Amino acid sequence: MKDEKDEFTIRSSHLSPAALETKLRLENDPSARRDIDDFFPDMEKIESDICDKVMKNVNSFDSLAYSAADVKAALERETCSVADFKALLSPAAEPFLEQMAERARAETGKHFGNTVYLFTPLYIANYCENYCVYCGFNCYNDIKRMKLDMGQIEHEMKVIADSGMEEILILTGESRGDSNLQYIGEAVKLASKYFRMVGLEIYPVNTDEYKFLRECGADYVTVFQETYDRTRYADLHLKGHKRIWRYRFDAQERALRGGMRGVAFSALLGLADFRKDALASALHLYYLQRKYPHAEMSLSCPRLRPIINNDKISPKDVHERQLCQIICAYRIFLPYAGITVSSRESASFRNGIVKIAATKISAGVSTGIGDHEDKYEGKNSGEHGDEQFEINDGRSLKKTYEDIRDEGLQPVLNDYLYV
Repeated sequence: MKDEKDEFTIRSSHLSPAALETKLRLENDPSARRDIDDFFPDMEKIESDICDKVMKNVNSFDSLAYSAADVKAALERETCSVADFKALLSPAAEPFLEQMAERARAETGKHFGNTVYLFTPLYIANYCENYCVYCGFNCYNDIKRMKLDMGQIEHEMKVIADSGMEEILILTGESRGDSNLQYIGEAVKLASKYFRMVGLEIYPVNTDEYKFLRECGADYVTVFQETYDRTRYADLHLKGHKRIWRYRFDAQERALRGGMRGVAFSALLGLADFRKDALASALHLYYLQRKYPHAEMSLSCPRLRPIINNDKISPKDVHERQLCQIICAYRIFLPYAGITVSSRESASFRNGIVKIAATKISAGVSTGIGDHEDKYEGKNSGEHGDEQFEINDGRSLKKTYEDIRDEGLQPVLNDYLYV
């Protein structure tokens, strides 16, 4: 256990004097040890049975209880049940990866054809009020902070739109103080001028606030639960609104109640038992899909990446083969769901997985603040904010588009028509 904790320690030698002072205050602040189910006063509570359904399955899941016979039976059935999905996530399924890939490829072709959707993220601020020890944006990490004003945001969006991109994902650090709802809403309105599809990956908000963002032009919301392991979650999220596990869990349902067209789910694979986190992510989508059948839902499959001031962070026990197993199992269990693989993964892995199960990838990616002109046009446009994590696939939109096409697939920038 000691090594596990050490892996996520933000070392004091990497903190500025001010950040070190704040860290010491946190260690002596009783409010920072708030229970992970103790909602803050401004947090909306909703009545929902989704969490109980998901966690009942996760808590009873023993990945070592499955045999090769269970995996074979799961692959032979036309429809994949929850029990079959558990077998496909187990270590017993690893020798069957080729068969899983073939089944996943067939399901993908049946429901998505040979198309691969492209999008790019735009980080507009990296201020954060949470202490999540694995994240480069965490409030105690000594990085260069920056928040774009509306002129800078529009400039970044124009650079991205001029590249041909038609879908954008707007991200901020989790700080209501520095990135309030009105600021995000104005950014969404700007994005609607340049892009056909606008996604959000921000701090979770209440139903009426999601309704406001939808009215501004947002189409979908992505929320990473990070890990569904409540004990591990408490160990890794030490301060801020993000510490409240259940409020985060219910975010997608609040977004749907607020009118969002779609929602996306994910655990950050490598923080805890990745098989249980993969199971929880998929079941979270599975049960919500049955409750809100009109909504578009998708899964992301991120692994840990190195961050500024801690290059020792890596996806614990989640190697490319395990990641491929998870993604294939997702596709077999959820044949209609979108599956996104981000630039955290290598170009070669992403080129391969889109031929099997993934339906959406990012391109022309930067996780820094205000540097798309540098990245796209080779210009030095001024000051930038530091990145959230190191990406692995730095290809441009043009290069990614060409590589997908060369694999015999059809890259799609957007297939939405507005009438």
